[in-house]
Amino acid sequence: MSALFNFQSLLLVILLLICTSTYAHYQFPSIMDRNRDGVLGIFWKCARIGERLSPYVSICCVLMALSIFIGQ
Repeated sequence: MSALFNFQSLLLVILLLICTSTYAHYQFPSIMDRNRDGVLGIFWKCARIGERLSPYVSICCVLMALSIFIGQ
C-alpha cells in the first residue's frame, strides 16, 4: 500500500525526512543553507524542524519504532 494512503506509513516517511534532513544539515550546513527557497527548501525546513523540536521528534521516532515492533 502506498505511504500516502496509510497514515502510519505517511508519519514514518515524514519522520525519516525530518531526521535525514537534520543529519544532512549537520554534516553539510553550507549546501543546505544555500537552498532555502524552491523545491529543495523543503529539506531546509525539515532540518529546522528537526533542530528546534529534536526532543519531540526523537520521542515520535521511538514511539513509531515501538508501534511497528509491537504491530508485527
